Amino acid sequence: MIVDAQSVKTTDLTKNSGYDGGKKISGIKRHMAVDINGLPQAILVTRANVSDRSGALAVFSLASQNLELVQHVMVDGGYTGNDFADQVKLILNAKTTVAKRNELHIHGVTATMDH
Repeated sequence: MIVDAQSVKTTDLTKNSGYDGGKKISGIKRHMAVDINGLPQAILVTRANVSDRSGALAVFSLASQNLELVQHVMVDGGYTGNDFADQVKLILNAKTTVAKRNELHIHGVTATMDH
């Protein structure tokens, strides 16, 4: 499973928006988990100020029954720290791999760190 988040600008009328300081976007953030074919398996929309790690863990918690067969989660560097891999292990019983930034857009991404 591959997990990532995307901040999206929203209109000023949106009540549930936040500010993503890292990307300087006021709006919402989509947290998405996809399978190896790129098909969405779990999606959560939050305010943009929710961290990638917190959003991903919320996705896993909310969809854990549908993700029981997941054995491996691949993420980018935005998901390191704060014992993210340990939390994924508790929620999904899956290993976490962080891909190097320069390898994220190459077919056949090579893992750099296993937990």
